[in-house]
Amino acid sequence: MKDVVLLYNDCCIYEIVNLTYFLKATGSELVFCSLDGGKITAFEGYSILPDTALKNIDLSDVRSFIIPGGEISNIDQDIVYDCLRTLHNSNALIAGICAGVDVLDKAGLLKDIHSAQLEEYDCILDDNILTARANAYVDFAIEAAKALDLFEDEADLQETIAFWKEFKRAP
Repeated sequence: MKDVVLLYNDCCIYEIVNLTYFLKATGSELVFCSLDGGKITAFEGYSILPDTALKNIDLSDVRSFIIPGGEISNIDQDIVYDCLRTLHNSNALIAGICAGVDVLDKAGLLKDIHSAQLEEYDCILDDNILTARANAYVDFAIEAAKALDLFEDEADLQETIAFWKEFKRAP
């Protein structure tokens, strides 16, 4: 099963760096896509060549789908919303941070669930939908990793929290 990140021009890479690090470090099959598969320029100025176009993703093989925040008008297309609804129905983890949460809302996925969009949550997982505010990028990564069962055990989780959230040195 693949973990897919939707990249687009002016998306905010910093919001997903910790999560993509956790995925790569645990051997997950990480795929970066864009609407057309072409190069994107992130908000931070990075030029990134995604692996493929969104239309080439086999949605039956997706474990998680991640949308960073940024200038979401650049992905305001039916293919994105159709993809999200299909993945939601298949119980894939769908994770949006910052303006990525608005994309989930426009797809109709936030009805009847708790989310970081309109409530006082910084980061919350409800059903198979993970939403977070931009400043909760570490919590976002940890909650996604928990939902995807990336931690070896409770000690691994606590060590990750200590290092990434509490800035304690690794033993």
